[in-house]
Amino acid sequence: MKKKNKTELWIALGAIVIVYLAVFILEKTVNSGHILFTVLKKGAIYSLVAVSMNLLNGFTGLFSLGQAGFMLIGAYTYAIFTMPVAVKVTDQVYKYYACAVPFDTGIFVALICSGLAAALFAALIGLPVLRLKSDYLAIATLGFAEIIRAIFQWDALGPVTNGANVMREYKDLTGVTIPFTDIPFPPTLYVFLATGICIALIVLLINSSYGRAFKAIRDDEVAAEAMGINLFKHKEMSFVISSFFAGISGALLAMYQYTVQAAQFKSAMTYEILLIVVIGGIGSISGSCIASFLYIAASEWWLRGLDMGKFLGIDSATVFRSGFRKFVFSIIIMAIVLFFSRGLMGDREISFRGLAGLFRRKPAPADAAKGGGTDA
Repeated sequence: MKKKNKTELWIALGAIVIVYLAVFILEKTVNSGHILFTVLKKGAIYSLVAVSMNLLNGFTGLFSLGQAGFMLIGAYTYAIFTMPVAVKVTDQVYKYYACAVPFDTGIFVALICSGLAAALFAALIGLPVLRLKSDYLAIATLGFAEIIRAIFQWDALGPVTNGANVMREYKDLTGVTIPFTDIPFPPTLYVFLATGICIALIVLLINSSYGRAFKAIRDDEVAAEAMGINLFKHKEMSFVISSFFAGISGALLAMYQYTVQAAQFKSAMTYEILLIVVIGGIGSISGSCIASFLYIAASEWWLRGLDMGKFLGIDSATVFRSGFRKFVFSIIIMAIVLFFSRGLMGDREISFRGLAGLFRRKPAPADAAKGGGTDA
């Protein structure tokens, strides 16, 4: 058994190394302006926030719709913390306010602070809202996200958030360097590394005793409480941890977009993330990741021609016009939901045990016959 586990571990590590190596090679050989990198970077970021939502919806049974709000908090925290002081003291960004944050930090510190800021807000609002259930919890968290978006555009907070104006001139993906050097870090590879580490931490949590408690609460709260599980404590923990990683994904999105504005984080963003979770499979980490890349690739790349008058070599400006892409995309999503009611993966995961089986030596037919024997 131990030998099988070691084989599976090596297969998993080998697959991860191959993925990162492929991303590195692509960045060195393909034009950086290719839309492929948009799909890879945005897909990786959406994978992280989808997995964080799945931790709540799929593994703890909490129907929350506040992910866009936590991403907004993370994005703004990152932008404020990494914007150079030399920019803050001028009117280059803060044109109508005097910036009240007279310091800046490095990228890593800002990413962690982004997650912590989102987690802090989650801990505070979790006290009242986590006592609600089902649709009531969803409505409460959705309302929170909208309130946060309005507060961040409030003039009274202008010296911190710049009001309803755009935040820019902070450290984006082009400013990332290899630690202790001035060598630029490949942007797409950096996003993959950051999201990969975060998703790995979530997987470790799910496979821990806390993760088993989350699943017990999801399956039957009464039985879980009878087993001695503190329902509110574990719900709050799941909510805070999910928000922490949503905050980090918001910071990564800010790095990718180069600008941040509260108006970008509307409820439609939460619905997109929820749709990705449903398409991938509620309760499946690998399903959320696969669905994220498919969703971004379809919406940003494969179906783009439907809005530009030409698709699959067919020219028709009357049919393929602005907005037609969303129409076709909606039909595809409806078909997936209808024919794959549990999502692409259901609650299953990609099994490295199956991959490991490809490399195991299968017994020859003669050996199998000898071992089988016959009954008289």
